[in-house]
Amino acid sequence: MPPALYADLTADLRPLVAELGEHPERFQTWDAHMELVAAGGLVVLKTKRAKGVVDSLFWGRAPGSTENKQLPEATAFAAIDRFLGLGAHLALADALPEGTVLDEAFPHCAVRFSYRKKGAPKARSLSMIFIGLNDEAEALAYAERAASTLPLVTSRPLVGAKLHEWR
Repeated sequence: MPPALYADLTADLRPLVAELGEHPERFQTWDAHMELVAAGGLVVLKTKRAKGVVDSLFWGRAPGSTENKQLPEATAFAAIDRFLGLGAHLALADALPEGTVLDEAFPHCAVRFSYRKKGAPKARSLSMIFIGLNDEAEALAYAERAASTLPLVTSRPLVGAKLHEWR
């Protein structure tokens, strides 16, 4: 079965994450935790607003390093923005089987994001693990190679116990 492509969802998510970084006052509450692995490095964006209190932490690890360092907020948001701006995205449908590791040659990002904008009738949440690729052809070739080892999403919308598209 061919994999589901997520260019539409990441295209919608990209300006939403940018808006959170640039205009957090437009959100009543949020809880964003994004971990991006790209080119052997790691960027973690973790920010939450609950009961009017904002708690944020942005950190990363350079390629080949074992030492984590705090990052400027703008750097973390820019890295996530670049990832979401890639031409194609695949997603995992479930946790990786034990012992399976994602290929570091392809950036991947775990996204857990819930928010409620001011005046919105309800909160929304997303929990996905995306793999970023340059274009649809590369995504389909990657999926064909990884079909036997990775639980890639093949039908949308995905709604599971831990991973899900917008709820």
